[in-house]
Amino acid sequence: MKTDIEIANSVQLQHISTIAAKLGIDQEDLEYYGKYKAKVPALDQPKTDKLVLVTAINPTAFGEGKTTTSIGLADGLAKLGKNVCLALREPSLGPVFGVKGGATGGGWAQVAPMEDINLHFTGDLHAITCANNLISAIIDNHIQQGNELRINPTKILWKRCMDMNDRALRHIVCGLGGSTHGVPREDGFNITAASEIMAVLCLSADMGDLKRRVGNIIVAYDYDNNPVYCSQLGVVDAVAITLKDALKPNLVQTLEGTPAFIHGGPFANIAHGCNSIIATKTAMSYADIVVTEAGFGADLGAEKFLDIKCRAAGIQPKAVVLVATVRALKYNGGVGKEDVAKPNVKAVEAGISNLIGHIDNLKNVFGVNVVVAINKFVTDTDEEIEFIANTCRSLGADFAICECWAKGGEGSIELANAVLGAMDKPSNFEYCYSDDMTMEQKIEAVATKIYGASSVKYSAKALQSLSMIKKIGKEKLPICIAKTQYSFSDDMTKLGRPTGFELNVQDVEIRGGAEFAVVICGAIMLMPGLSKKPSALGMSIDEKTMEIKGLF
Repeated sequence: MKTDIEIANSVQLQHISTIAAKLGIDQEDLEYYGKYKAKVPALDQPKTDKLVLVTAINPTAFGEGKTTTSIGLADGLAKLGKNVCLALREPSLGPVFGVKGGATGGGWAQVAPMEDINLHFTGDLHAITCANNLISAIIDNHIQQGNELRINPTKILWKRCMDMNDRALRHIVCGLGGSTHGVPREDGFNITAASEIMAVLCLSADMGDLKRRVGNIIVAYDYDNNPVYCSQLGVVDAVAITLKDALKPNLVQTLEGTPAFIHGGPFANIAHGCNSIIATKTAMSYADIVVTEAGFGADLGAEKFLDIKCRAAGIQPKAVVLVATVRALKYNGGVGKEDVAKPNVKAVEAGISNLIGHIDNLKNVFGVNVVVAINKFVTDTDEEIEFIANTCRSLGADFAICECWAKGGEGSIELANAVLGAMDKPSNFEYCYSDDMTMEQKIEAVATKIYGASSVKYSAKALQSLSMIKKIGKEKLPICIAKTQYSFSDDMTKLGRPTGFELNVQDVEIRGGAEFAVVICGAIMLMPGLSKKPSALGMSIDEKTMEIKGLF
């Protein structure tokens, strides 16, 4: 059986100008990054409202093929003669060299060139990292050069970032070595995918909106507990210059030649988990149907897509695809990761509550049309698949078996037809919470309606942060909850569909530029670490042919 990278390398890609022509994009508007990648001008003239969101049930550590299903669905729609385009996130190097892997799909449902996309791509994440750390450098230099803004070094909110999993940088001390090397203070790093600059880029409508948002970033508090904004540092335009090219969406293709915009890459467990508004609206301006995805389970990615991105962009999906796998349901039924490939209908029955919970939330909280995509693996039995199908029937939920990993677009025809049917049905979309609620009310709305919690418990630090947020007039912002992706709760061991638990809020961090607040729950951290045997240890490159092995 070929690996993902071997499959990708076996396909002769079309020149990116050919892919652009399928969308009606003139080659004169392309900024080429080789033969198969290009940046295109952003376009905010949507000609379609047929937007499809792909999300999933709570995953195992191996992922459940949500991006693979998104790609397969787009290829399936293209095989049905539809003018379709993808809008996906960019991968982070942290997971690529860690355990989770990249974000280019798998098998015969991939976007390409997969090595380029999973590694440095067009440099967007590096530009975001640079822009973030430019602000950090300006903050420390401002303090060193007299501190005119009276920034309190113990109340600096802005952290440095890097696009790698590095737990040693979560908490650091900088400015050591004497007075010529800066003012000593505590600092820390977030991974680039969780940085506010990433969120700002993904939620901005254009360059003017990006500059406005960068200026509104709260970087610190002064000695009188007044917020200090990025605009006060005088660095807004320099940050915007750094992000000038990164703001443009990237055009690539699937292995079957379906156009795909890949732009922006926030995680969904510790950030808002959606590709850029610019890329989505550009895709909606060129294609008749746009397929996009949101990270991890529907309790995280879909909730943030619907409550944050849709609110900011003024869009809403016509249908939501909920990816489910037999192995994830077994895992939620109590089976260990090492045994999820073994036939076990009883475990599927025990874990089916997880699927039921996500269907219920999407249909009854958000009012969207749901299609369950049963992402079939070769180890799944007919009995296991039929149990899931019968559950969907009993709930009145549309479903389809998807075999895009093994068969590409051909294996997604059933799903594509189900999605086309769902988009024609009326829906009653609404947000989980209203704009006029307080931040505590919004947190409790998501906790009780989506997660199934009975109450919310705030740490002393969280209460102090909420008090400060209220004081500076930011309590009406949307919320972005950071928690484990493996459970509806903030405890990764609570599998299935837990209810009646207490959601533990450790802190609330304001994001003035992104225009939401990050609510940190449980033991989640904004800088991941590497496992004992990260994927980086199994990679190799031939010194003559430059062929990469072990990437995926």
